[in-house]
Amino acid sequence: MSLQLPTDRLLIREWELGDADAALSVYGAEEVTHWLTPEWHPVTDIRAMRSVLHAWIEAGPNLLPPAGRWAIVRKEDGELVGGLALRLLPPFEEDFELSWAVRPDLWGQGYATEASQAIISWAFSQGIEEVFAVARPNNERAISVARRLGMEWVGETEKYYDMRLQVFRQRPG
Repeated sequence: MSLQLPTDRLLIREWELGDADAALSVYGAEEVTHWLTPEWHPVTDIRAMRSVLHAWIEAGPNLLPPAGRWAIVRKEDGELVGGLALRLLPPFEEDFELSWAVRPDLWGQGYATEASQAIISWAFSQGIEEVFAVARPNNERAISVARRLGMEWVGETEKYYDMRLQVFRQRPG
């Protein structure tokens, strides 16, 4: 399913191979990737970033809707500011996890919150009943975004990714 979801300042859209240079400034940054899932490591060069984007683009049609990975682009100048993902959480793949990543030089401008609000609303319109976000206990930025989104703190668990995580949940209404 192709998605073009506008917000006040942003456009959430499908990834394109031409995004590789800009995506590398997000997924190649240690200060971003340090907080992602344990198997994730910084992407080291443009060729590797193209491979990652290619894998995401190819996998998209095979994901259980409304799962996906999208680019976050600033409307005013078309600049890529980050990415979003909505996917099933391991190990049981029953719960949808929302994750976000924003270029470090753009942190603190509300892009993660604005884009995440739009994806959550869209996901609920697609029929899912709840969305989760997980964060390492010392990831204050992610925890703050989850709170700004109005997500409810559920508790701490080691169920996902075999590590201790804070769990937040949002349901429609």
